[in-house]
Amino acid sequence: MGFRSIAIQPYAKLLSRKIEREKSNPHYYQDKIFKELIKRGRQTCFGKDHDFRQIKTYADFKSRVPLRSYEELSPYVQRIFEGEKDVLWPGKPIYFVGTSGTTSGIKYIPLTKDSMPHHMGTARNAVINYAYRQNILDIFDGKMLFLSGSPILSNHHGFPTGRLSGIVNHVIPNWLQWNKLPKWDTNVIDDWEMKIDQIVKDTSSEKMTMISGITPWLLMYLERMLDSSSKNSILEILPFLKLMVHGGVNYKPYSPRINELLGGHIHFFETYPSTEGFVAFQEGNIEDGLLLNVNGGVFF
Repeated sequence: MGFRSIAIQPYAKLLSRKIEREKSNPHYYQDKIFKELIKRGRQTCFGKDHDFRQIKTYADFKSRVPLRSYEELSPYVQRIFEGEKDVLWPGKPIYFVGTSGTTSGIKYIPLTKDSMPHHMGTARNAVINYAYRQNILDIFDGKMLFLSGSPILSNHHGFPTGRLSGIVNHVIPNWLQWNKLPKWDTNVIDDWEMKIDQIVKDTSSEKMTMISGITPWLLMYLERMLDSSSKNSILEILPFLKLMVHGGVNYKPYSPRINELLGGHIHFFETYPSTEGFVAFQEGNIEDGLLLNVNGGVFF
């Protein structure tokens, strides 16, 4: 093990114990977080409109806060764009994410100084916890690829705006910067085909230990990597590769082709991140089919 993996081991041990403790009593921790969110939201416009001061239980919340579409929430977003503060959350957002779903066209989701650490921190902790439990902390001694959207942001009503995966590039901690790929100059390439080809060039001779991204992007990267080489498998090109972190879509349809390309065994770790928040991450081996909610609950 190298210096980084040794240095991270005490933190990983404490983190794993914390996750185990919270998983053993999920209702308590979820209720604790729920009450904190309601308390923080009382003085916002949304909280006042929905009488947050009278919300004590989840049943109270359901009775006062109806399900609604983005179009029904967009007037609150527009008020933020017009300069109003304390609308959906105390203060003003630091970023907006532009995301297009299956309905409503483009949606603008606010990211605040309180929510950003949860996006980054949960992703970090999920990987550290898995690496510790699987005894592969030495992945932090090698290079780690994060396939993402462009980190170049636009200005929308005075707020830095972009894709979530692009925004994350601006808040990656310094300790991870040294072994993170792709390089900035590569990551800002607009044309996706050209970008993947350049990432392949940048990584094919590196000591790659982990690759991460949306599953279709990962598949494209692996196929381009193998096409560019005279080797017979990815693990012949990247012999130190130990972990693939994937999410965004159902992994099963991609599994046979990815296994074929790899030509050997590595670890697979599934996450459930979204623009609105980091929802869940894999707990245990992928064959178990379990996702652990970031607040302790378990999905089957």
